[in-house]
Amino acid sequence: MPDVVVCGAGPAGSIAAILLARAGATVLLLDRARFPRDKLCGDTVNPGAVALLHRYGLSHVLDGALPVDGMIVTGASGLRVEGHYGGGVQGRAILRRDLDARLVEAAASAGARVEEEVLVTGAVAGPADGSSSVRGVTVKTADGRHLDLTARVVIAADGRHSRVAQALGLSRHPRAPRRWAVGGYFEQVAGLTTCGEMHIRENRYMGVAPLGGGIANACVVTAARDGLRNPEALLLDALRSDRALAERFAAARLVAPPVCLGPLAVECETPGTIGLLLVGDAAGFIDPMTGDGLRFAFRGAELAADAARDALEHGWRDAHVRLGAARRREFRSKWRFNRTLRSIVGSPSTVRLADRGASLAPGIVRGLIRYAADRRAA
Repeated sequence: MPDVVVCGAGPAGSIAAILLARAGATVLLLDRARFPRDKLCGDTVNPGAVALLHRYGLSHVLDGALPVDGMIVTGASGLRVEGHYGGGVQGRAILRRDLDARLVEAAASAGARVEEEVLVTGAVAGPADGSSSVRGVTVKTADGRHLDLTARVVIAADGRHSRVAQALGLSRHPRAPRRWAVGGYFEQVAGLTTCGEMHIRENRYMGVAPLGGGIANACVVTAARDGLRNPEALLLDALRSDRALAERFAAARLVAPPVCLGPLAVECETPGTIGLLLVGDAAGFIDPMTGDGLRFAFRGAELAADAARDALEHGWRDAHVRLGAARRREFRSKWRFNRTLRSIVGSPSTVRLADRGASLAPGIVRGLIRYAADRRAA
């Protein structure tokens, strides 16, 4: 029986596995996919997340990544603000396909046992030490076998639709707001720079990230679910009908069918229960318009690894409750910031008001760009 089983080998799961294996724990890392695999994301590692990878001794996973100097924000009225991080601070742009595969390799190198094409279907719960707790997970293997795997600590890093968290009633998709993302990779996009882009409109927002080699990631986030029946048409129409993007995407070509993701938001009051810790999107997710999702994943995984290590050494002692407190201390102000932005873009009237305010005081937007990037942590 391993000390820890980690469900999900995305960035949060892999970082947790790396840190625990380095600390001497026996770790089993499971994922339903075989790496490398594609993943819809903004493909941007913000400066704060870059700094965390450096601190973990994992800077090499960003080898070949494109430097990102800041963000360009536009509004419906024609507002355009370019904000640089400054002081030599940069983010990186890298395909999640490459980043995630390199982190899985790092987990294996650290000593974690990696099992791919294993679907975690739920939690094994039952009495332990006189109380009800999670004792492991149920899985379906690539050859169709159903197994129960037990461990002293379970870490669920299996994403927004976490089968473990949802089966135990720990997470949910809120009734509002409900938004969906449609994204794809394009070649021959004109006007790309070393900055990421966010284009905020009254009924949607669009992100563009240059990835080098003439490729860009473009994504639209919308509450208009009807358009999801034809994701490609939705994405192309959003880009080619927008006055700031139409000319730039006129000759652009999708290099693969677009991917649809949603509903995006996930709420989770407590990141776990006895025997179980939640990390990454399984522990909560806010619309990804600020580009800080990977910093939440990396730092949240570090906090979960600390809690798991303490539980292994000293007993559970409400490790999930203490993890929740640690996450609130670490992320509270950034959660509030992101929720405020999410509320603004959810209302056409507040989008118009924010657009006018930004036109009068673009310096505020530049300050928000630096804050969103976790520049102070870099």
